[in-house]
Amino acid sequence: MFVLVAGGGRTAARLARTLHEQHHHVRLVEHRLEVLAHLHRELPTEVIWEGNPTDPRTLELAGIAEADVVVASMSSDPENLSVCFLARERFKVPRTIATINDPRFAWLFDEKFHVDVALNQADILASLIEQEMSLGDMMTLLKLRRGSFSLVSEKLPPGARAVGQSLRQLPLPRHSVICAILRGTDVVIPRGDVVFAVGDEVLALVDAESAPELEALFHGAGH
Repeated sequence: MFVLVAGGGRTAARLARTLHEQHHHVRLVEHRLEVLAHLHRELPTEVIWEGNPTDPRTLELAGIAEADVVVASMSSDPENLSVCFLARERFKVPRTIATINDPRFAWLFDEKFHVDVALNQADILASLIEQEMSLGDMMTLLKLRRGSFSLVSEKLPPGARAVGQSLRQLPLPRHSVICAILRGTDVVIPRGDVVFAVGDEVLALVDAESAPELEALFHGAGH
């Protein structure tokens, strides 16, 4: 996959490095000399393209027309919107992603400027904090489908409702799936006749609405 990253800040540089290590074709476009000096210490030279990310000619020379994804990650929201708009309107890039620096401008980051995915860092942080507070001891390991589903982990304490019940007997929420049970050094396949025990670490996939109900099954009586 070819990903063009507009901007050379910390987030953009980390993304470019991660994608490069995963063997994707990556090109990061940046023009600020002081930032470029840092980037050349962090990234392979072939990843970096020197030029203004908002200049259509620079983007064209950097290969934007062949990109599968454009990520606009600059410190200016208008510039991020401009890059996404150019990517779709002029270069027909199939997917655009933009970071939002000022939450007040979040309403602009939609189909008007051809932003497919808008990452509002303030909202993401607030959402993660809210979810961790609401899930109590349940740990969120991974977000899926733009946060609609979560892979969660819970270690069963004494007194948990699930302890002593088989998976078949457990009244799981409709939108939840038990993925695996870690028992000591073993991985237990979650079949219907498996009985939950104290200390089991349960991995489950659940949506936000069903998470509190799932949490109630796995917590001790004192929660």
